[in-house]
Amino acid sequence: MLSYLHAFHAGNFADIQKHAALTLALSMMHSKPSGIACFDTHAGSAVYDLGSERARKTGEADTGVQKLWQLREHLLSSDWQPVLELLARLNAGDGHLTTYPGSPFWFRQFLRADDALTTFELHPSESEQLAGWAGQKVRVLREDGLKGLLGQLPPKQPRLLVLIDPSYEIKADYGSVAKTLQKAWQKCRHGVYLIWYPVLTSGLEEQLADALRSGPVRKILRSEIHLNHPPERGMTGSGMLVVNPPWGFDERLGAMMDDVSGADGLDVRHELGWLVPE
Repeated sequence: MLSYLHAFHAGNFADIQKHAALTLALSMMHSKPSGIACFDTHAGSAVYDLGSERARKTGEADTGVQKLWQLREHLLSSDWQPVLELLARLNAGDGHLTTYPGSPFWFRQFLRADDALTTFELHPSESEQLAGWAGQKVRVLREDGLKGLLGQLPPKQPRLLVLIDPSYEIKADYGSVAKTLQKAWQKCRHGVYLIWYPVLTSGLEEQLADALRSGPVRKILRSEIHLNHPPERGMTGSGMLVVNPPWGFDERLGAMMDDVSGADGLDVRHELGWLVPE
């Protein structure tokens, strides 16, 4: 299914959580000089116009990144600094943001000489835009990201960071993500894997959690944000699973999410704990 377009949802509360976790993982992994192989399984088009018809149709950025931007003078955690710096570079002035970077952009922001980024995007128009943006530093593959990832492992770099974030429009995606993670982990047990999923009124996301609890992968941190005023149907929150998080990642991500939670921010509450211990 190729109907999903992230432009409708760019910069929403789920993106804030996802990209907070991603930038934190990248920052912490850079404490060591050895190269990192980065993979983005569902990359999208890399950059989004928040004033576009698609973005304005949902207005989701208004309760996401626009709220984050309003809080920028009050964020206590220094781990927000790389996020704020990139947003500032992409947007002129101090008012509402007009541009939001997708996950490939956040990855590229952190690339060092010995790091590499491979992105996957199957949607024709999205992959075309991604390729036009990528340049020489980013490899773009137009293929299924879950299957493609497994074909790229193990990488030549000594370390690995993977972001897996399908739209889950297809219910089978929950099982497919669990199987892909387990196979990838068996190829690279030292890798850091970030898996995004929606929290739904239907509870379908528990299929993913249940599959991982009963599987071989260990050391899985779970971060969830829940809307304080959720809709009656659909997405009521956002979740991140982090396999092999760097030491201290849980405390630092918790502090970041606490900074933006509450009525004056994203109007969410954050829950953090271990889905699977070490």
